[in-house]
Amino acid sequence: MQSVAVYGRLVARAIVAGIHSNGEFQLKSPRPKEPVHFVTGSSGFSKFVTKTSPLKKWTFGDDAYFIARNKTSDVIGIADGVGGWRNYGVDPSAFPRTLMATCERMVHEGRFRPQAPASVIEDSYQELMQQKMPLIGSSTACIVSLHREERTIYTANLGDSGYLLIRDNQVVHRSQEQQHYFNTPYQLSVVPPSQEGLVLSDSPDMAESNSHAVEEGDIILLGTDGLFDNMTDMMLVEYVSKLKDFNTPKEEAIQTTASNIAEKAYQLSFDPDYLSPFAISAIDAGIELTGGKPDDITVVVARVTNLPDT
Repeated sequence: MQSVAVYGRLVARAIVAGIHSNGEFQLKSPRPKEPVHFVTGSSGFSKFVTKTSPLKKWTFGDDAYFIARNKTSDVIGIADGVGGWRNYGVDPSAFPRTLMATCERMVHEGRFRPQAPASVIEDSYQELMQQKMPLIGSSTACIVSLHREERTIYTANLGDSGYLLIRDNQVVHRSQEQQHYFNTPYQLSVVPPSQEGLVLSDSPDMAESNSHAVEEGDIILLGTDGLFDNMTDMMLVEYVSKLKDFNTPKEEAIQTTASNIAEKAYQLSFDPDYLSPFAISAIDAGIELTGGKPDDITVVVARVTNLPDT
C-alpha cells in the first residue's frame, strides 16, 4: 500500500510540474514578463504669454521639463522656477531649464541609476553650484524613472510639483506636496552671497523617494503646481480615461490627452468664479480666495506599454 501511495504522489507531481520529453521530471519556470517602456506626450502654457506665442523648447514660462531614455530606463522630469527672482533682475526660467537639461544629459550619458532618481537631481544641482559663474535661481524638481526590465518606476519629488500613478481609472499613488507654508514649496536654490540666509534653499536629499511596480496601461502624469492648483485628481482621471476612446496611434492619443489637460487647466486658471484646489487650500490656510490660479502650467503624460516602439 505504501508503494502505491508513493507512486500516486509521483504521478501527481508529474502532472503538476510537467514531464520532459526524455522522461525526467522538470519544474516549469514562470514565463518572464516582457520589458515595458513609456509612450509620452507633453503640453503647457505660460501665464505671461498668449497661447500662440513662441516658447523655448522644453519650457513653458518658468517651468521646464525633459523626456529621456538610455539602455535601461525611460525618464521624465519636471521643474518649476521661482518667479520672485524677477524682483532681483534674474530670469526665473534659466535655473529650472538648466537643471532639467543637466538631468537629461546625465541620463543620456549613463551617469544615472534608474533606481535612484534623487541622485541625478543632486548631481545636477551640485554641477550648477560648482560652475565658475553659478546660475542664480530656484526651482522645484520631480523625476520619474521607469526601469524597463524591473517594470518598476522610481520617483523623487522636491516641492509642490508632482505626479499621479493612475491604473484602471483610479489614482494608485499621488506624490505629497512639500511646503514650508502655504504657497511656499521646498526648492533647490543657488543664491548670490548678498542673499545668503535670506532665500529658502533646501537640500536635494529632502526629496521624497518612492517606487511602484507598474502594469501595462498604467498612466503616470507629471505636473507643476499650475496644473494641480487648477485641476482636481478626479478631473485628471476623467481626461486619462478617455484614452481608450481614441482611434488614433497611441503616441498621438497620449499627446492629445496632454494637450487637452493643459488647455483645461489654462482655462480654469483665469476663471474668477471657479473654486479651484488652490482656492480651497487658501481657505484652509485662513485666506479668503476664489477663482483659479494663473500660473505656468506643464503636464507630461506617460503610458506604460510592452508594445514595441513605433
